[in-house]
Amino acid sequence: MFMLMYWGFPMFLFLIGAMMFVFNSKHLLAMLLSLEFIVLGLFMFMYIYLKIFDFEMYFSMMFLTFSVCEGALGLSILVSMIRTHGNDYFNSFSILQC
Repeated sequence: MFMLMYWGFPMFLFLIGAMMFVFNSKHLLAMLLSLEFIVLGLFMFMYIYLKIFDFEMYFSMMFLTFSVCEGALGLSILVSMIRTHGNDYFNSFSILQC
């Protein structure tokens, strides 16, 4: 029972993030938040896996570093899109204008 809860919460986070990413693709900020949910679920999966098999936690630190860089890059794209277009709606954004 404990192992089901141990693996179930990261799987729940990952699936909720993936469903939000697929179904709510109108705002860029909502998509970035769902990507962060997915990254958080993957980090928890990796942490549990490394803890169970007694591996070192160095790779989890590298994963966190890359996920923070991904989040900062997404926020910078969001800020530049809001400055040029005035909002973060995907339907008003045209690739041909860039």
